[in-house]
Amino acid sequence: MLKTLAVALCATFCLADLADAQDRQRLGYGRLITNDFFGDGEDRWRTGGFQSSRVWGPDWDGVAPTGFGQLLELRLAAEIIAPDDIRTPAPGDRPYAGALSVGLHTHFTRGPMEYSVGGDIVFLGPQTRLDEFQDAFHDTFNIVRPSDAVRDAQIENDILPNVVVEAGRSFDIGKASSIRPFVEARAGVETMVRAGVDFTYGALGRGELLVRDGVSGQRYRVVQGDWTGFSFVLGADIARVTDSEFLPAERGITHEDTRERVRAGVMWRSETGITGFYGLTYLGEEFDGQDEGQIVGAIRWRVPF
Repeated sequence: MLKTLAVALCATFCLADLADAQDRQRLGYGRLITNDFFGDGEDRWRTGGFQSSRVWGPDWDGVAPTGFGQLLELRLAAEIIAPDDIRTPAPGDRPYAGALSVGLHTHFTRGPMEYSVGGDIVFLGPQTRLDEFQDAFHDTFNIVRPSDAVRDAQIENDILPNVVVEAGRSFDIGKASSIRPFVEARAGVETMVRAGVDFTYGALGRGELLVRDGVSGQRYRVVQGDWTGFSFVLGADIARVTDSEFLPAERGITHEDTRERVRAGVMWRSETGITGFYGLTYLGEEFDGQDEGQIVGAIRWRVPF
């Protein structure tokens, strides 16, 4: 079923691409780095990730177009997941995992509703070479390296489709703030349904396209306006989880049925165009052997030349 849906999405995107390619132009680029080094500093579980977006579409007039497939986002992502102790993990801790993904997503509107629909191909396991990257990075900066046993026991090589759908609606609260409830569904590498809300104080997001990071839930700017100053964001969501390839039941790991995220962040932009973002997200427990949540940081900066 999931593979059929992924093929259908791909075919729809391809048809839309052929129909609209002449009217499409590059609109923007965005990225976000997540790492618990910028949060609680514990180097564990959802320890590090990167997500970037490149967007093409018709002339931007402050909102996404109404047509499915008119605005296309190429999404690239990488994530490293690790046990609490990367040398000698405790029995029942989650296995090491590396994931690389490439996907195509579309953003569009229907009346006041905002939609994001897309699919990704996710590469898992040693084939990603993310364990080698972390090992070399930690060695360079004299940080504890993952043991050979941890790397040998990581999630095996696999290639899986993943589908993500989000729907939300923004409501202005006065002139300076807005609130945006949303629902999201994911199927594939992890299967869940999520509901939450984002609150923004400031000009961030007004007339812009923001994309949600899969790990932290923070949203980053892709099609950007020219506002200056500071904006503050708060958000929270809860998910009902039915399956996770990162927490295999055959290894005796039981995933939690619910996951919670609570986040906050600040975005700033100077008059010279220098922009930055820093945010923190609390991630609740994801499996039975996890005795507490964790805090991951998210950062982005841009210096024009």
